Formats: sequence, C-alpha cells, structure tokens
Amino acid sequence: MHQLLASVLIIAITGVINGDKCGQNCLYSDCPSTCPCGTTANYASAASYCSQYTDWNQQCCECIVQAESEGNANAMNYNGDETWDIGLFQINQQNFASCNSGQYPCDPQQNLACARKVWQWGGRTFKLWATVGQCNRKLGKRCG
Repeated sequence: MHQLLASVLIIAITGVINGDKCGQNCLYSDCPSTCPCGTTANYASAASYCSQYTDWNQQCCECIVQAESEGNANAMNYNGDETWDIGLFQINQQNFASCNSGQYPCDPQQNLACARKVWQWGGRTFKLWATVGQCNRKLGKRCG
C-alpha cells in the first residue's frame, strides 16, 4: 500500500513540475526543457480570429481552436516524433516552413495564416486536425 501511494505521489509531483515548466502552456506536460512560445499563457478570442475569413465555417473553426488549444495562443504540444504543435490551431512543426518561414507561429495572426494554409491543403475543410471528429460530433455537422 505504501509503495502504491509513493508511486502515485511521484507521478503527481512529476506532472506538476512538468506542467509548470512552460507556464501551463505545455498542454500534455510532455514538453522538453525549451518553451518556444514562452511561459505566459496568451488567451485569444477564437471568434475574432476565425471571423477574419468568411469562407470557412465559423463554428467549426472556433471548435477546432477550443479543442486544440483552449484559446491559448501560446499553447504547445510536444509530439512523440519530436515535433511541436504550436498556437491556437496547434500547427505542426512540419508545416512551419510552408506557412511561416520555418519559424514557430506563436503569434496568433501567424498561427491563423498557417491554419488557413492547412485548411486549404485539407480541401478547404478542417479534416487535417486531429480534433475534427470531436467537432463534427459536438456541432452535429461535417467540419472535415
């Protein structure tokens, strides 16, 4: 019993330490020691960014932002393949060269521009986001 409690305590402490490493910007507490978008959360209005383009579905766009980053423009996720997902739309590092000159798109406007390109690559849908199924179910419509 004591071993189990000790193990749970170690896991809990590790989660707190890792979660705080990037100021709660590291979504799954799995970021390495670097914090490319800083250590301060930057919550942005999904509606204001999504509304900059009128030819995509606003509800789907807002749902993707909420599901991916909870509206934190500085949100980061470190993937098992050693790439990052960054910003409001969690743009994968493999796309940075094509949409942001190879730089981390931490700025919400840069992230939006990258998201727009990914949306276009997905046939003008949100199908390339991992959370599209969640948004399809939540909204009762096809976002991708």
